[in-house]
Amino acid sequence: MNPALLLRALTAGLVVMAIASAGAQTTLDKVSFGTNWVAEAEHGGFFQAVADGTYKSYGLDVTIVPGGPNSNNRMLLTAGKLDFFMSANTLQSFDAVANNVPLVTVAAIFQKDPQVFLTHPESKVARLEDLKPLTLFVSKEGMSSYFQWLKSEYGFSEDKVRPYTFNAQPFVVDKQSAMQGYVTSEPFAVEKSAGFKPGIILLADYGFNAYSTVIETRRDLTNNKPDLVQRFVDASIVGWYNYLYGNNAAANATIKKLNPEMTDELLVYSIAKMKEYGIVDSGDTLRDGIGAMTDERYASFFDKMVRAGVVRRDIDFRKAYTLRFINKGVGLNLRPKN
Repeated sequence: MNPALLLRALTAGLVVMAIASAGAQTTLDKVSFGTNWVAEAEHGGFFQAVADGTYKSYGLDVTIVPGGPNSNNRMLLTAGKLDFFMSANTLQSFDAVANNVPLVTVAAIFQKDPQVFLTHPESKVARLEDLKPLTLFVSKEGMSSYFQWLKSEYGFSEDKVRPYTFNAQPFVVDKQSAMQGYVTSEPFAVEKSAGFKPGIILLADYGFNAYSTVIETRRDLTNNKPDLVQRFVDASIVGWYNYLYGNNAAANATIKKLNPEMTDELLVYSIAKMKEYGIVDSGDTLRDGIGAMTDERYASFFDKMVRAGVVRRDIDFRKAYTLRFINKGVGLNLRPKN
C-alpha cells in the first residue's frame, strides 16, 4: 500500500475513534427518581440539580417523578420501575429491614425531621414538656411513630390526643391546643388563614433524631452500579447547596409548574425555615457535607424506637443504610463563608 495512503487511512481511523470516544463521554445515564409528595421547596435541591445542569455535569439524565396522595413511588422503586426514591424518614428504612425489602438508604438530606407542634401564643409554651396539659391534634401516622417516643421519653399521655385530619380549624379555635405539622409549611398556613403567628416546638431539638428526606435505592444497584449511585448522590448534594445558597429561580419555576397550587411566598418561607432550623445543613453536615449520616446516630434512634415499641429489637438496623456514598465533604465549598 502507498505509504501516503496508509498514513491517510491511519489518520482517518484515529479521527473516527476520537469522535466515537467523545460521543461515548457525552452519553448520559438515564436515571429516574421518585419523590414522596407533590413538588415543593422540601424537594428543591433535586429540582435544582436538574434545572442548573448539575445532574448532567455528573453524566446523568435524571427524570423526577413527583409523588402524591394516589401514587406509591416507593413500591415502584422496589419493583425496579424507579432507580431512586425520596423516602420520608429513618423509620421507613427500619420497616424495609423488618420486612426483608431489599432497599437501602444512601444519603440523608434532612438532618432534622421537620415535625413540629404548633401552639397558640396564649398558651405560653416555651418547651416540649409544656405541651402536656394541652389538647394535642395528632395524625394516625403520628400516633404510631413520634407520639410513642413522646410517651416513652417524656411521659406524654394519649388522653389529651385528638385526631388530626390535616385541617387546622380545630386547632385555630381551641387556644389550649397544639397541632402537629412541618416547620416548613403548617405555621405559614395558620398565619395566613388565622392571622396569628403560632409558636413552634421542633421535636428534633428534643431528641427525636430521625433522619428525614432520605435517598433510598435498591441494594442491587449499590452492588452492581456503585459509580451511578455515587454520581447521583454527589450531584443531589450539590443541587441542595445551590438551592439553599444560590440562584434557585429555575428550580422554583419547575416546582410551580408541577404543582400549580404552590406560591412564591410559600417557597420563600419554606427555604427560610429550612435554613433557620438547620433542617438540611447543620450538625454533621458542617464537617461532612449535606447528606451526612453516622452509625452512632442510627443506633441512637433505633434504641429510642425500640424503647417506644415502634420497632422490634431483633431486626438488624444496620442493613437499613450504608455510609459508602456520603460523608466525603462534597459541596462544602458552596456553603457561604459567613
